[in-house]
Amino acid sequence: MTLAVVLTGCNGMDVGKGSGSSSPSPGASARTTFKLGEAGPEMESAKQKSADAKYTVAPTRVETGTKADMDGSGLRKDDKDGPRIPVFVWSTLTHKSGSAMEVGDMDDDLVVRTNTGYRTRPLIVFMGSATWPNCPATDDSKQLSAGQSEKVCTAFLIPEGQTAAAVEVTRGFHAKPLEWPLNG
Repeated sequence: MTLAVVLTGCNGMDVGKGSGSSSPSPGASARTTFKLGEAGPEMESAKQKSADAKYTVAPTRVETGTKADMDGSGLRKDDKDGPRIPVFVWSTLTHKSGSAMEVGDMDDDLVVRTNTGYRTRPLIVFMGSATWPNCPATDDSKQLSAGQSEKVCTAFLIPEGQTAAAVEVTRGFHAKPLEWPLNG
């Protein structure tokens, strides 16, 4: 069995002052809260290769994994952060217009916020891989052209004992994040 080294987002990140890697389209709706399955407003690519591209993100389902999922994932436990459990977010990423862009460029601003306010970015695995029984790995380098969509599953790690309260998409330093609350 190969052990994987993991990097997750930091708690205390200020998602209102996100990574700055995407921005809303000019004239985009001021609405920032959506229901699961509902696409957020068009966002512009911040990647040079696809600078004219626009896309939407629609989280469709969120499921909290178990300790057994974590134990079977192949990830090495980091005792200093305490026990973690996975949260899986399924999303539909839709390329709306402009140059083709990679799937991984469309979901890199996703964040899971827990019931205690802890925020974390998607799980990144270095030196190895993580496997999840119901969350297949995504081909982040797959190119989508205008009109194409891709359904993806993204894994996050949250502290054991907490629950996912919302999925968020950061939108740069000055824009409020988009939010899909998980109401039960």
